[in-house]
Amino acid sequence: MVFEDQDSEALLAAVNQVMPFGKYKGRRLLELPEPYLVWFKQQGFPSGKLGDQLALMYEVKLNGLEGMLRPLLRPER
Repeated sequence: MVFEDQDSEALLAAVNQVMPFGKYKGRRLLELPEPYLVWFKQQGFPSGKLGDQLALMYEVKLNGLEGMLRPLLRPER
């Protein structure tokens, strides 16, 4: 499967996006616990870009792809 540049950039951004609120504020989305993402799935993801990114991370974890994406994590500043 070949990703277009836009898809690759969106995935990279989602993996490294920092959770801006809640219990896990400050954690990158890839590092959120799966039960937290399942809760969001049940309650409804927020609207907008963050919601799309959270939904993507839910799918990543659901399909066991987290380990494959860990190398995309940028060093913390």
